[in-house]
Amino acid sequence: MIQERGASMIEIIGVLAIAGLMSAAAIGMYNVIRNNQTRKIASVEIEQIAKKTNLLMGMRGDYTGLSVDYLVSAGALNNTNAPIGGNDWSVTATNGGKGYSINLTQLTEGECQYFTSALPKWATRVTVNGIEVTSSSNCFSTDTNQISFIVE
Repeated sequence: MIQERGASMIEIIGVLAIAGLMSAAAIGMYNVIRNNQTRKIASVEIEQIAKKTNLLMGMRGDYTGLSVDYLVSAGALNNTNAPIGGNDWSVTATNGGKGYSINLTQLTEGECQYFTSALPKWATRVTVNGIEVTSSSNCFSTDTNQISFIVE
């Protein structure tokens, strides 16, 4: 009697299918972890922008003339790149110069929900797409969300 060695074609296909599923799951998990890490880093950067703005302009009590370009020229920011979202972000004076807001644009729904799930303690108010955040986040399902962290 002849003994056969090796695996049948069906066994090989089964092993490849299981390997494919495991690879897809690993890639999906990697993307989730990477997105969460990016959001955490951006959150820390935004808090640092707020702290540096307070150090730079808070002593005089007037935030008039505040902008991203001003913060870069004063050395408070390294460049004009947004911490997250689109690069048309801004830092502007509010309430007649008595406060300021950090405005992020072109955020995904996931990024929007991340930033509104736990409101930062350093911000007085947070608005999403022009509506102040209370119990719901008001995030759009597109990549057009805008968040403003307001300090007054």
